[in-house]
This record gives sequence, C-alpha cells and structure tokens, in this order.
Amino acid sequence: MDIPRLMALFEKRIEGDDSLLHLATLRFRESGMGTELYAQTPAELNALLGFRPSANTPVIVHLDRKLNLLDRQSCKLIIDFANSFTGQIFGLVIHDQVDVRDRLDDYLTAVCDLDSRLSELPASPYLFIEYAVGLEPELFIKLFKNIDDLQHISACIDVGHIGIRQAKNAYAENFPNKDLSCITLNDANLPEKIDDVEFAVKSALPTVLHIIKELSKLGKHLHFHLHDGHPLLRVAPYGLSDHISFLDKVPIPFKYKGDRFLHTMFGPEGLSAIVTEAIKHIDTNLISFTLEIHPTDKRLPPGNGAHLFPHWKDLTNAEKMNNWLSVLKSNHQLLLDEINNALSIVQTKGQHYRNSLQL
Repeated sequence: MDIPRLMALFEKRIEGDDSLLHLATLRFRESGMGTELYAQTPAELNALLGFRPSANTPVIVHLDRKLNLLDRQSCKLIIDFANSFTGQIFGLVIHDQVDVRDRLDDYLTAVCDLDSRLSELPASPYLFIEYAVGLEPELFIKLFKNIDDLQHISACIDVGHIGIRQAKNAYAENFPNKDLSCITLNDANLPEKIDDVEFAVKSALPTVLHIIKELSKLGKHLHFHLHDGHPLLRVAPYGLSDHISFLDKVPIPFKYKGDRFLHTMFGPEGLSAIVTEAIKHIDTNLISFTLEIHPTDKRLPPGNGAHLFPHWKDLTNAEKMNNWLSVLKSNHQLLLDEINNALSIVQTKGQHYRNSLQL
C-alpha cells in the first residue's frame, strides 16, 4: 500500500519579504512535504508556485473562504483556477456554507453543475468542500451522500473544526445556554468546571471518527485538514482554539489529575486513531492529508537558513517562521510514523484474514 499524499501549509503568515518563502522552500525540501497554498487569484497562485519545493510533491490550493457555490462569480473563479493550473495542482479547497443547511437543494444543484463543468477540463483537479461553518455532522455527511456519483467534488474533513464544534455542543447539552468558548484558562471558576469541560472535549474524537467512517463508504477521495486544539485555548496571534500542533499541551494555573496541563482534543494517540480509521476504510490513493497548523510567536534561530537573511537587521520574524516550519516538520514526522503504523496494522489483519480463508 502506498503512503497517502502528505502536505502542510506553505505561506508567509508572518510579516517579511520573500526570504521567508525561500526558508519554507528549504524546510519543505528537507522533509519532503507537499504544499497547501492559499491564493485568492490565479496570478497570486502563479507567483507562489515559483517557490514550490519540488515538482514531485503534491499541491493543493485553498481558495478564498468567502466563495459560495450559489454565486456565479465564485463558480467562475473556481473554473478559472482549475483551467489555468491543469496538471499542476492536485486539488482546490473551499469552505462549506450555511446554505447547505438553509438551501440544500439549491446547493446540490450548484455542486452538480460545477462538477459537470470540471469534467470538461482535461485532468481537472478535485474540488474539496471543507467542514468549516459548524454544520450538523449528519448534514455534512448527507451532503456528500447526495453527490456520491460526482467525479471531481468531494469532502475535506477538518478534524479541528469538527472537534471544537462537538466539544462546545457537548458542553451545551449538559449546561444549556452556557457557551464553552466563554470559559478561559484564567477563569477563576475553572477548577470547579474542569471535569465537565474535559468530558465535553473527549467527545471530539469519536465524532471525527464517525464522519470518517460514514464518508469512507462513498469510495471517493477524501482530503483531511489535520490540526489539534482545545476549546479553552486562545492561541496568538489569531486567538483561535485550534490549528495547533498534535505535540502541544494546554498549560493551566492549577493541578489537575497531578499535572499543570490539559491534553489537547487529539494528541498523538488521537492522530493515530484518525489516520488508522481512514486507512482502514479507504484506499491510500484516495487519501490526502494537510497539516493545517498555524504559526505562534515562538522563535527558533534559522540555522542553515540564515544565509537567506543577510539584509535583515532584526531576525525576529525569521525566527518565528523557522519555529513554525520546525513544528510542521515535527508533526509531519509524527504523521508519517502513524501512517506506517496504521499500514502495518491493516496489512497484518489482511494477511490474517487471507490465512483464515486458506485453512
């Protein structure tokens, strides 16, 4: 069995000139990671492709979050991207919309029309619709069950978005009209609430695994955005509760079960479960993973990338970029290890099954 396509975010996200992208090119080449690029126009994507680390690694492009398939101009832009970069990119990603809930039939019609237009292009990239606006998981599943025959449109399962939404909903079920996102790590009453918070957080992984299992039945290519999180977090510089490393922990100002930290929604064990669930049900050629982990304010000297910044008097942002790239590389290695473990498990079970048939 082959390794699934593996990618990570490839962009600046930190203020500075293109030396930052050259540093990213260096680090991505060292690890062999593919790239997921953010671009709002074909011209922007064309410029970013000039920094592509290797012609042999996959490229997925995340388009503007505001694109809506019920809007003609949005669909035209998607087709422009697909047509302009045929053979150069593997897939495009857009966010889902609340219209899936409010105007499902209209949305399905638009999706089918777009798939028909993509089918007219030679070697058209996939279009992956990402779980992003907090739809009911069953409605997200229903959307793709209704378009299971489409060749070029499938799902992007964002495990962090699903997990945070599920944790908030689980907390609200036990405490109606209470918003988990209003609780912070500095909340004076957190020690009294922590058991209930952690109970809600533990519901994240089973929900993700359920969605994977259901969508895998469609036999379509599934793209994954992989990142961790915890609803109590407000991570700088964006103040988000997710998009963090699977190797992180959540520091707290008191002891809980003997530690001064909480575990994230998934951690390495949760990532292992996610990867195993995918590989167990889906051919690896129909799986792609992107590590969608964001930068923080932490710093790491650029090391063998220092030569890229001879004109910089202040290396603060270069060090922030290098730290982010280091985090991506560490998570990439963790992901590779978990994939290999999952492949070994699946292959061993398959061999046992074949042996049993011969007895």
